Amino acid sequence: MLTFQNALPEETGIPSQCVIRMIRRLERYQIPMHSILLLRHDKLIAEGYYAPYTADTLHRMFSVSKSFTSVAIGLLEAEGKLSLDDPIVRYFPDKLPKRVHPWIAEMTIRDMLMMRTCHASTTYKLDMESDWVESFFIVPPTHPAGTIFHYDTSSAHTLCALAERLSGMPMLDYLKRKLAPLGLSEASYMLKDPFGVSIGGSGLVATPADLLRFGYLVLHDGLVEGEQLVPASYLKTATSRLSDTRMTAPVRSESCGYGYQFWQNERGGALCYGMGGQFVFFLPEYDLLCVTTADTQGIGGGNQFIHDALYEEILPYVQDAPLPVGEDAAQLAALLRELRIAPLSGELSSPCAAQVNGVRYRAAENPMGFSSMGVRFGDDTSGGELLFTLHGKPYALPFGFGSLSLGSFPLYDMRSAASACWVTENTLYLKAHIIDEYVGSVHFEIAFAGDTATVFLKKQEESLFGEFNGHLYLTRDESGE
Repeated sequence: MLTFQNALPEETGIPSQCVIRMIRRLERYQIPMHSILLLRHDKLIAEGYYAPYTADTLHRMFSVSKSFTSVAIGLLEAEGKLSLDDPIVRYFPDKLPKRVHPWIAEMTIRDMLMMRTCHASTTYKLDMESDWVESFFIVPPTHPAGTIFHYDTSSAHTLCALAERLSGMPMLDYLKRKLAPLGLSEASYMLKDPFGVSIGGSGLVATPADLLRFGYLVLHDGLVEGEQLVPASYLKTATSRLSDTRMTAPVRSESCGYGYQFWQNERGGALCYGMGGQFVFFLPEYDLLCVTTADTQGIGGGNQFIHDALYEEILPYVQDAPLPVGEDAAQLAALLRELRIAPLSGELSSPCAAQVNGVRYRAAENPMGFSSMGVRFGDDTSGGELLFTLHGKPYALPFGFGSLSLGSFPLYDMRSAASACWVTENTLYLKAHIIDEYVGSVHFEIAFAGDTATVFLKKQEESLFGEFNGHLYLTRDESGE
């Protein structure tokens, strides 16, 4: 297994204070970070995990998966099992309609790697219950392949299906075998679509250290401990600027270009880019690798904040020679040990709490399936439980005031960490972080008024938790049932 020597940032020419400033800046902008790792000159100079996350916690990496899929394709090309200029239809005769559109028939593996398919969006999202791979071939195209960049996750998913057909095994198993010296975590896995294909566009569940090892592989052009695991020529091309992305970029960090399932970054390197702040920054000019995991879903420009914190707080101060070690190094070490996801900030108590404590409210008819809801507070201001009945079953969600309360998120049985605060004297706000193979958050705002309560529910997660979106109107239940 590839391991990294630990070093103080100053030993590699980076002031510890710069790393502290990056972390504090992200805290000020209230970015829910989950981990940060920095590698310079192949030495691990910073490694921190935000409790309840730890080094061993598996994390959904979303579109970082695409870069893993790209490497699998490069390995299969090196084995002679495919050519990047092969039409993709050659490998999926069983998925084709009777009449294949000419633009689809002409589309190559290379087009797909560069996100220059003939589709303007992800095809399988039009009907998630039908064959995801087949959708890539039957959904009508919008333009000829090889021309325009459009971010199309079904392209990466189909490439993953190709890798599994040609290797005869799940794609991540293939990568673990071919890249054995990296020592990717045995516990890591990929979610599968409803038809058994690994979700090569967004399904990777792994540790931040897995991303760091993968990043080392790419930063070193496939050479690991004297063994060329991936052809250097493939990785050099994959991480270069092949497609222009300015027309579709919602933020500056996505406007720098695209290679083979790798983005370009704003500082002359490449980037593995996963929704919610899952990043591997390749900065060859600085011989620097940075890995982050986070949950920026629902935070406007949240991903850009992470980019800017790295680019502005660390990169301008990188030196070629080692620096003197001072008190900042010890302060950074202490900070990294104490990192934790911040609970909600606000009032921890309200006179309203005594009036509504333990009161059950009946829900008016609603499409989400709630029939009741209420809040039970502890004897002090440490926290309580949100109680509700959903689809006829009772549930409880523990939360803390000024701290996170760990539990299992109702209905989905996924680990969660929740906190609450009073945003007005009569309004309670609760946020539950989902810290399982699905990453996101679920929010509750409960406005109490006399014998009624109005609830606004919002989920910030891509595919699940649909019951927790919308509004409830509740009335005090005097029946005692």
